Amino acid sequence: MDTLINAVPEGGGAHRREILGTMIGGALVGTFLGVFLAYCVVQPIAERVKAIEEVDFCFSKVIRDVVVAVTQQHPPQICIEIGRGNIPERLRPTFDQVNELQRGAAKE
Repeated sequence: MDTLINAVPEGGGAHRREILGTMIGGALVGTFLGVFLAYCVVQPIAERVKAIEEVDFCFSKVIRDVVVAVTQQHPPQICIEIGRGNIPERLRPTFDQVNELQRGAAKE
């Protein structure tokens, strides 16, 4: 029994446990905070930026395809239809809307 009592240092054991507990608590809080920020803050922002960039790229693609169609000397109506077909579906005007805008532009 004397060897067991002598193996545990006197006075320093409680202090070491407090330091170890503080370090473990800090590690747990840091891990939780990192996971929380990654899933609840950074990921939604990244997804929104990605969606905005995809829409911007779609409009660049529309402009590119219309310019290519014009340089290949297609009729203007065909060039406009090529561009309209590349607009994302939720933003795409109907054929009738485009036709009305073309008639209005022709009158001016």
